[in-house]
Amino acid sequence: MASRAASQALGAPQPLAWRPATLGMLFAIFALNFTDRQLVAVLSEPIKHEFGLSDAQVGLLYGFAFAVVYGIAGIPIARLADRGDRARIINASLALFSLMTIACGLAASYAQLLLARIGVAVGEGGTNPASHSLIAELYPEARRGTAMAVFALGPSAGILLGFVFGGVIGQAWGWRAALVAAGVAGLCLAMLTTWLLKDSPRAAAGNGPASPSLPHCLRQLFRHAAMRHVFLGGALASFAAYAAIGWLPAFLIRSHGMGTAAAGTVLGILLGVLGAVGTLAGGVLADRLGKRDPAWRLRIVAVAFVAVAPLWVIALLAAHPGPAIASLAIPATVLCLYLAPTFAAVQSLADPAMRALAAALLLLAGTLIGLGLGPLVIGLLSDALRPAHGADSLRLALLLVVPVYLWSAAHYLAASRSLAADLESR
Repeated sequence: MASRAASQALGAPQPLAWRPATLGMLFAIFALNFTDRQLVAVLSEPIKHEFGLSDAQVGLLYGFAFAVVYGIAGIPIARLADRGDRARIINASLALFSLMTIACGLAASYAQLLLARIGVAVGEGGTNPASHSLIAELYPEARRGTAMAVFALGPSAGILLGFVFGGVIGQAWGWRAALVAAGVAGLCLAMLTTWLLKDSPRAAAGNGPASPSLPHCLRQLFRHAAMRHVFLGGALASFAAYAAIGWLPAFLIRSHGMGTAAAGTVLGILLGVLGAVGTLAGGVLADRLGKRDPAWRLRIVAVAFVAVAPLWVIALLAAHPGPAIASLAIPATVLCLYLAPTFAAVQSLADPAMRALAAALLLLAGTLIGLGLGPLVIGLLSDALRPAHGADSLRLALLLVVPVYLWSAAHYLAASRSLAADLESR
């Protein structure tokens, strides 16, 4: 493993002029990554009807099958990123998931669609770990939360694009056209980033760190209590977030009689625009409050999750669309607030020689528990409740997000208590 001095050199922030352009391109890639992922959520009803699927099958398509491949594929790709050219890895992964999104739009059966989604997962699994590592090298610890917040606006932008444009295109020209359009947009972005996105001078010179063994990396990464609690809290927050994002479109359609375009537009504004505000606020507040007390870098997440729990109950049980949408405003703002503090904490606690691996493991936990189980569990629960509750089965199933958010808050609070000491002992 690289020496401590070498690791610190690897973590040194890069020249100011290089940072904003790189961060902007990584944000755009993350946004498109999330756009492709969320299209299946907003288009779930027409896909379900064309192929005659159950809610559980939709949950498998959107969540579990995608998540398993996404999470597992990220580990070996991250190992390459920790010692190789991260820009090339990101660009190749972007091109792959864009091509496979087009394949999703051309699928003639559920099996073909599932296989194409697995291909999307492989491609998307290669972009984020390398992006996390590159951002951590670009920005010092005191500014890392804000930088990660800008990067973490990607899901909000992706939700906005996926829900609004996916809903509009899907309603006007069909769900296949929406997927093909997203894939073509990704290929256009890949041509641009292949030309413009470059790794740090370290990678360009071939001076990447030696790769420690995986067992050694795992022991190093999880020796801190804060890291363990952040992983657990982040995975649970991902479960609740993906469950909500994946099923709220169908909830508005079934329980409140909204059309695909209307539901997509409303949720695009709530989760995309307001979600972006919350995501950016999470990173900025974590940096500012963390200057006085490092515990606030993670405590802010626990406070936010506990505060909005009652509003989730009100929104999901509201009898009319107006109160439901109004009550969703604050929970939607807080939905992705955890991302920037979580990303920043993991990158700050990890040795620079294994930052991409740390990000890949975080994404593995978040995708398997969050994306993998969140939509699937809600779908299974909705199917089980349907005989007794009919169209209301989905709204009742979605109430599961409330205790999960509270459970996540407990882990973030525990992580905040040991964060300062763990950062000192790196």
